[in-house]
Amino acid sequence: MQELTTHHLHDAMRQWRHDIHRHPELGFEEQETSGKVAALLQEFGLEVHTGIGGTGVVGVLKRGSAERMIGLRADMDALAITEQNTFDHASQIPGKMHACGHDGHTAMLLGAASHLARAGTFDGTVIFIFQPAEEHGKGAKAMIADGLFEQFPVQDVYAIHNFPSLPKGHFVVRPGPVMASEDNFEIVIKGVGHHAAMPHRGVDPIVVASQVVLGLQNIVSRSINPSESGVISVTEFITDGTTNVVPTTVTLKGDTRSYRPEIQNLIEERMKQVATGICEAHGITCEFTYLRMFDSTINSSDEAAIAARVAESLVGPSSIEHDFEPPMTSEDFAFMLQAKPGCYLFLGNDGEGPGGCGLHNPGYDFNDDILCVGADFWVTLVETELRPASRT
Repeated sequence: MQELTTHHLHDAMRQWRHDIHRHPELGFEEQETSGKVAALLQEFGLEVHTGIGGTGVVGVLKRGSAERMIGLRADMDALAITEQNTFDHASQIPGKMHACGHDGHTAMLLGAASHLARAGTFDGTVIFIFQPAEEHGKGAKAMIADGLFEQFPVQDVYAIHNFPSLPKGHFVVRPGPVMASEDNFEIVIKGVGHHAAMPHRGVDPIVVASQVVLGLQNIVSRSINPSESGVISVTEFITDGTTNVVPTTVTLKGDTRSYRPEIQNLIEERMKQVATGICEAHGITCEFTYLRMFDSTINSSDEAAIAARVAESLVGPSSIEHDFEPPMTSEDFAFMLQAKPGCYLFLGNDGEGPGGCGLHNPGYDFNDDILCVGADFWVTLVETELRPASRT
């Protein structure tokens, strides 16, 4: 373990975070937030690029002559949730709040940028990526489509997300899948409507849709290897009927999750087969729509090993959770990891107390006690990856 090098920046990071928390902005609306980030990066002496992917900001810090380049990413957007906290830095914008800790992620990366600009010892270039619209699943794609990695050709890219219920200062680092894909589906079942007193004169889409719902639940248990993970959830059941009228149409909507692209493909294929097959058995048809929102977040082995060594040097081996079961939630950093090797880590927000409140909860708040831990991870990662000698 080593002493925190960004301790002197804790008050500044806390002030930056609280300011951002008071003024939350939704995805692609982060005008004020990105303006604050850009102004601070310029104040630190970085080369600053704005408007990438809409409201994205990139800071560039170069030392020495080495060509090696590393990317560090933080997300900036808030959620459409009404905050229930009453502390001084609570949201001042009705219906919007930082309920996922992106304010803390931004503050930690700003702290690292400040320290590295003033006292960093490295040879190469650090690209600080402040991304919009993570919650939409569109911000990373927008920055990439806008030429992020052509303009800043990093060799690898990293991101940190806080994790409530994990003890503060603990890290989760592992190779392979760390977050699930998320896909949305809609199945429109077209029956033959009729009077509720004469069911034999039509084809009841409610009965058919009910069979489809049950059939979908067999996919995970009977089509997917038990060693793999998958979730299929029907979350909406919508009809155009009324009390004494059997409907003509039933619409099923929902969400699927998986860790590997092969399972994602299998789920889509089998869902379509089940829905169309059951409908055909009843002599009716359906329309099946499957939208891929987030791909799986998959860490590359080498970069995960580097991140684990850096985290262990900061907090010690007993505070590294190697066998942590990855959650079925999703993250659009997945798209950056498809373009570049890299690693996505979790940092414990707290097992108890305010930091233990779940993400996307109106009572959530980022734990200021971990700001220096996160900033120090970034500093140490940069000085490890961009050593004047060859990479180890």
